[in-house]
Amino acid sequence: MIKLTENAVKHLSELKAKHNVKYIRLEVKGGGCAGYEYKWSFENEINEIDDLIIGDLVVDSMFEMYIAGMELDYKEEIFGSQFVFSNPNSKSSCGCGTSFSV
Repeated sequence: MIKLTENAVKHLSELKAKHNVKYIRLEVKGGGCAGYEYKWSFENEINEIDDLIIGDLVVDSMFEMYIAGMELDYKEEIFGSQFVFSNPNSKSSCGCGTSFSV
């Protein structure tokens, strides 16, 4: 469903350790400047409708149609590091890269 780069897996693992949680959840919510946006949260429990992705990333199965085939990367740069979403389902995205339209 989602491909994670080595950098993304490493950063997710660091976030889990730093915040002392078992899972990191990725959701798709209505909003943002392009219509939908990616939202992150920390979890210690998962639901039966959740899909567990590499690196203990959790995604609710109802969001699969929005993120199927997506690649998640993490870029470390001098003036700011961030997750980079390469989503083939996205028709457009905002400048910050966390909001998209389908």
